[in-house]
Amino acid sequence: MKQKFDVTGMSCAACSARVEHVTKKLPGVRSAAVNLLAGSMTVNYDETVCAEETIIRAVEGAGYGASPAKNTVRRLHEAQEAELKAMRRRIVLSAVFLLFLMYVSMGRMLGLPQPQALQSPKILAVTELLLTIPIIALNYRYYTRGFGALFRGAPNMDSLIAVGSAAGLLYSLYTLVQIFLPGDASALVHELYFESSGMILTLVTVGKYLETRAKGKTGRAIEKLLDLSPKTACVLRDGEEKTVPVREVEIGDTVLLRPGQSVPVDGVVLEGVSAIDQSALTGESIPVEKRPGDRVDAATINGSGFLKFRADRVGEDTTFAGIIRLVEEAGSSKAPISRLADRISGIFVPTVMGISLLTAVVWLLAGKSFSFALSNAIAVLVISCPCALGLATPVSIMVGTGQGAGSGILFRSAEALELLGRVNAVVLDKTGTLTEGKPTVTDILPESGDERELLTVAAALEQGSEHPLAAAVLEKAAEESIAIPSAEDFRSVPGRGVAATVEGLRYLAGNPAFLEENGIACPQKQTLLAEGKTLLYFAEEAGKLLGVIAAADREKPNAAQAVKRLRETGLRVYLLTGDNRAAARVIGERLGVDEVIAEVLPQEKEQKVRALQETGKFVCMVGDGINDAPALTRADVGIAIGAGTDIAIESADVVLMRSDPLDICGGVELSRAVLRNIRMNLFWAFFYNVIGIPIAAGALYLSFGIRLSPMLGAAAMSLSSFCVVSNALRLRSFRPSYEKTGKAPEKPITIPLQAEKGKKMTNLKISGMMCQHCKAHVEQALRAVPGVTEVTVDLEKGAAQVAGGEVEALIAAVKNAGYEAEKA
Repeated sequence: MKQKFDVTGMSCAACSARVEHVTKKLPGVRSAAVNLLAGSMTVNYDETVCAEETIIRAVEGAGYGASPAKNTVRRLHEAQEAELKAMRRRIVLSAVFLLFLMYVSMGRMLGLPQPQALQSPKILAVTELLLTIPIIALNYRYYTRGFGALFRGAPNMDSLIAVGSAAGLLYSLYTLVQIFLPGDASALVHELYFESSGMILTLVTVGKYLETRAKGKTGRAIEKLLDLSPKTACVLRDGEEKTVPVREVEIGDTVLLRPGQSVPVDGVVLEGVSAIDQSALTGESIPVEKRPGDRVDAATINGSGFLKFRADRVGEDTTFAGIIRLVEEAGSSKAPISRLADRISGIFVPTVMGISLLTAVVWLLAGKSFSFALSNAIAVLVISCPCALGLATPVSIMVGTGQGAGSGILFRSAEALELLGRVNAVVLDKTGTLTEGKPTVTDILPESGDERELLTVAAALEQGSEHPLAAAVLEKAAEESIAIPSAEDFRSVPGRGVAATVEGLRYLAGNPAFLEENGIACPQKQTLLAEGKTLLYFAEEAGKLLGVIAAADREKPNAAQAVKRLRETGLRVYLLTGDNRAAARVIGERLGVDEVIAEVLPQEKEQKVRALQETGKFVCMVGDGINDAPALTRADVGIAIGAGTDIAIESADVVLMRSDPLDICGGVELSRAVLRNIRMNLFWAFFYNVIGIPIAAGALYLSFGIRLSPMLGAAAMSLSSFCVVSNALRLRSFRPSYEKTGKAPEKPITIPLQAEKGKKMTNLKISGMMCQHCKAHVEQALRAVPGVTEVTVDLEKGAAQVAGGEVEALIAAVKNAGYEAEKA
């Protein structure tokens, strides 16, 4: 059983390492992964051996709080906001008392005017103590948590702060007692460290505030998705429209969707036509037209049409909820690269405490004063930063997975995000991945007459067939606006062809064998066959061959560009398909893949992937069908096309919501960007500690006279974590290389149109059109303008050309129709 827990009280990587350690020790626990950033832990355990309460008690016994997970990204954000508000109050009040404390303790050295009473060492010492007490009271958590962890034998970052601040405080209290003893106390004033203790606590709080504020930005990509989720839905119940909370929508409900509204749940369109903005789920900016029978997904936005759809998936079962869940799980998981930081974090704090104690002893043996030795020891404690090590990986992972989700690239785990950037071979399934997955008419070759005549007969014959090639013929006829005559006495011969009577004549359609059985000779089209195309022959039953129509599964628009970019990034690209070698070779050559593996049975795909791995390749498999699932599981990283089957998606490590091959490149580039960011974070976290701790210990004092005061150490420690988080936030500006390609400025759009003599032509640029319904609406509005004789509207280019009419009247008509227009 895998369960997620909320964990409270963690402040650094040592804390997360401690929680992870005590949980993993429990009988029945297979694995435990703590996410310091999200304050959560995912535990995989045998519930027959280990209970939920046992895990909670173990975490509480380690000094932290635990409970079954309730935190969502939104709740986490709300908790961070509340924490920031409390921190701001503590910082402001601490800063006020610290300013007075610094003025009292250092004013005389800086030449600032001071009250006469402060000339007395006793009054000065007591005043400093009284100003320090409120700062300690405001930031007491460092002491309770720090010493609590220390006494339990698991010191953390709070322990370093607590010990460092308390050491200065206790030594100052000892000095204060000495001041009140008989004798000259003026020299003892310089041995007071009240201002250092107060400064350490205040600066650390400032650093934690900056860190928490920066961490709050890491989940913004997910928050933007959450903001798109509607709170209510309009449903049709008992013949009446009712507005209900989204959580009350039930499977089978009829949902009404008006223009501009967000889709509340997943479903299938029953009535209406509209364009849906799916950018929240797929990252695709162009709205997609939806008609009866099409699917709509929650959190997408309706355009200008009215839709009525049936609710199929609600609540946590919607595609949108699944995306949020995937991103949260990926952010909560651990990447392999974090293991080194985890191992170091477990021993970091005890090691630093040992170095601090050794520093004090060495300087005392060297003949330096106790004050000098104590100052260096405190500096070592407060400059050390296990937080930077602990945050180096999870912040980058969280930002990276959120950024991927916003672009329609879903990573199931942090491991998948890391490993995708390391692959050196990509195996691409053909059908549905690189191609559209359905045949399209490519050639129309009539024996006599023109193409439209052959296409008319072909469409009439095929309108009664359910074969995919028949659908391709009918789609081509619709594109050519052909009026299809009715067919009578339709007969289908499975696997061979069809026959029907059209306008009094009997026609045949099918493969060569079917026609030759009926006494019709079919010439072989070797060139078309060599290109991997499927041929349909058409003839009159009387023996006259009418012609041939060729169809093929067309490549996706970005397939060739995707293959090219993958090869440019140093990956070897393989095409894996069950198609015949000729068809596969043609597609492979057209796309530019390195190697084609054809005529592979479904069960053999996994074997081919394994064979590549055995040659030393780190393999990424991309597919969309049930037959791809074993290969997706076998590959080091499996990528499923979002439009693929559920089993393929479940078997994959990464899901491409847009089903665009270019997003494979985007996923690889994002993975590599995240890896670079993590390595950078880890380097600077290690480098900071390796350089900072020796300097704080006084390594430069003998040679250069350079010392690091505890106050500067606290400031440096506070900024280190903030810098790590800020560096991770740079990933929010990540864009795949193919989205950065600049475009030339658009030229004025012109559409050829023959205007009546004497009529002026007006080119308009129109924005807001999303579907054919919009196009028709604009055309109707423009034709109604006085003087207009002809109108042509181009939906794709967002343009119109009008013969006649005044420019101002044309623009006004378009605006009144609900769109924007300007003269091109």
